[in-house]
Amino acid sequence: MEKTTCCEPVCCSPLSPVDAESLAIRLKALADPTRLRLFSIVASGEEQCACDLTDPLGVSQPTVSHHLKTLTEAGLLRREQRGKWAYFSVNKDALAELSAVLDPSVLSGI
Repeated sequence: MEKTTCCEPVCCSPLSPVDAESLAIRLKALADPTRLRLFSIVASGEEQCACDLTDPLGVSQPTVSHHLKTLTEAGLLRREQRGKWAYFSVNKDALAELSAVLDPSVLSGI
């Protein structure tokens, strides 16, 4: 007997435990409003100096540093030290992986 479904699956296949853990870490990092805004600021350009991120967010430098560290540890941002300043850019591979899980139709574009 053939099993019928009521609708098309959202994604191509269920996540493995390892993939689910990795995705959860990234989604947790983005779940904070300040980090989500910070990520969008960095993603809107090629790279951003940490020194330029306090004013747009209206938070202190230590707060920005804490949120940047969280996003970097989650693999969403890349950090490059230049002298005393740190520059951040989006990890495009991590962004593509998130996009593929959240919208499987982007797989055709990867």
